[in-house]
Amino acid sequence: MLSVSALNRLAREALETALPLLWVGGEISNLTRAASGHLYFTLKDANAQVRCAMWRNKAQLLAFRPQNGMRVEARALVTLYEARGDYQLNIESLRPAGIGSLFEAFNRLKEKLAAEGLFDAAGRRPLPRLPRAIGVVTSAQAAALRDVIITLRRRAPHVPIIVFPTPVQGPDAGPGLLAALDAAAAHAAQASIDVVLLVRGGGSIEDLWAFNDETLARALRASRLPVVCGVGHETDVTIADFAADLRAPTPTGAAELVTEGWHAMRSTLPGLDVQLQRAMIRRLEALGQRLDRAALQLKHPRARMADEAKSLQGLGQRLSDAMRRRLAFDRLHAEHVGARLRAAVPRLAQDQRTMDALAHRLRRSLQHLLTHQRQRTEALAASLQHLAPEAVLERGYAIARDTQGRVLRHAAEVPDGATVSVQLAHGSLATRVTGHQDD
Repeated sequence: MLSVSALNRLAREALETALPLLWVGGEISNLTRAASGHLYFTLKDANAQVRCAMWRNKAQLLAFRPQNGMRVEARALVTLYEARGDYQLNIESLRPAGIGSLFEAFNRLKEKLAAEGLFDAAGRRPLPRLPRAIGVVTSAQAAALRDVIITLRRRAPHVPIIVFPTPVQGPDAGPGLLAALDAAAAHAAQASIDVVLLVRGGGSIEDLWAFNDETLARALRASRLPVVCGVGHETDVTIADFAADLRAPTPTGAAELVTEGWHAMRSTLPGLDVQLQRAMIRRLEALGQRLDRAALQLKHPRARMADEAKSLQGLGQRLSDAMRRRLAFDRLHAEHVGARLRAAVPRLAQDQRTMDALAHRLRRSLQHLLTHQRQRTEALAASLQHLAPEAVLERGYAIARDTQGRVLRHAAEVPDGATVSVQLAHGSLATRVTGHQDD
């Protein structure tokens, strides 16, 4: 006696052995997409129906999105679901009915170009992180264009968008797409275009067939600009997707990919603001320390005057020494000239005139040097006099002292009612504190 499980297992094995993989045509109904990615639906015709299951690893390879009411051709294994005893088809692949030849042409071209290395990752150009301008190749009336522009304006509103309109469906689509790509490359330098989006909305395989053109694929690989292809829905796959530098699942996804750098930068701005504030605080602290060190180097006017007086004394000594050295040198020079004169043929009148001229020049030089040094000394003395406390008082300043004669610098040092002596340029005042006013 057989158990139900054993019976269903024997029936499944018999079906799978007797009926190898075969193509079955029908209409999809009761389509369910499970969270696991598996597809469950019924394939029916006018007189019968059969349950079908397509596992996720097969479903994710579909080049279109199955819908209820769609006529398809399924390559399936006839089997039995043992747990319920339901007869069903396990779907290996699926294609829209009547266009199997298009899929075959698609696969042949894909295999040919892949064998040539046209789809190799090594030939793909990296996208610019921060594009200056973005070119868009699509139909001017396409809903995809509106989605792309909305996304670009939301994520990078400052980046210019240059649209190169072209038909994306029908007999004029192929030449139009090539011409639009050429136009984008021709305007790249003038308009600062760094990347091109090739986009359109979803559709059937016939609607998207212009993007399965071999000439277009080769043009994409030869393009001077990196190209992002966002054609159809996520399940739509075209030759242009493989030939482009990057494939996006949708037109909106293509716009998001090319603005990723700008979008990420906008999210980092708050952090940069915090870093800038911290850097400013550190800079201000460093400048404050420099100011404190500079304040420590400031000298009291008396000390400054003493330094200047010492410097002036040194300059006077150097001037006196220089004058003695110059006189000694001139004396030696005169003696040397005299010796030469005495040794030469007597030219007394001419030599006398030369000596007189030299002596006159010497006196003038010495007088000029003395005058210059005297003027400089007088200027330094005037500068020192200008910095003297009496000169400061003459300009309207005053010195306040307490009863012990100490100079007051802060109002808080003196209590109310205290007597304060105020020294002016001429005379002094005895005052009494009646109130305070802090800085």
